[in-house]
Order: sequence, then C-alpha cells, then structure tokens
Amino acid sequence: MEPAGGAHGNRADDPLEVYELRLYLAGHSPKSVRAVENLRRTCEEHLAGRYRIELVDLLENPQLARGDEIIAVPTLVRKLPQPVRKIIGDLSDTEKLLVGLQLRPAGGGP
Repeated sequence: MEPAGGAHGNRADDPLEVYELRLYLAGHSPKSVRAVENLRRTCEEHLAGRYRIELVDLLENPQLARGDEIIAVPTLVRKLPQPVRKIIGDLSDTEKLLVGLQLRPAGGGP
C-alpha cells in the first residue's frame, strides 16, 4: 500500500487520500460556529477517517492570515491534496463545499 498522497492522484474515492483542511475564523461568531459545524458534518459524511481540520482563530493570531492570503472569514483552505483550494463563507451550501473540495464535479454530478 502507498502512503496518503502517493501516486494515487486526487480522486475523492481514493481510500488513502487524506484531506488537510485549515479553517480561518474570527472568534466564536455565529458565522464561525456555523462554518465549523457545517465542515465537520460534511467531512464525516464524505471523508470519514480521511481528514484533518485545523482551526485558526484570527482574533488570537491575526498574523497567520498572511501565509494563506486570507482576506475574509470564515475561509476554508484545503492544503492537501494539491492544488490548494479556498472556500469563503459559512460553508452552509453543501454542494458548493463539495465542489470546492473537489469531492463532486461542478454541475452536481454524483
């Protein structure tokens, strides 16, 4: 078996592909709380056991926004698999989130 992120490519159905996600928030605002809940629910449904979420509170660490060029919060950054992808908002639109994470093709396919 190959390690996660090996020569398997970026297929969402690859059981070895691990998604590394970083969610930038601004404290415990309602929008931030919704984004965390929506992200965790979607990951459990579509990536169970194959994801890691890092929460970054920009009220506590504003300098961390520079590295990923964050201009709005909440913003989700998919670090792995490559390429890096960003999704802005509370992640309540599950379809948009799945397309943004490249777990579903644009246009609502299976």
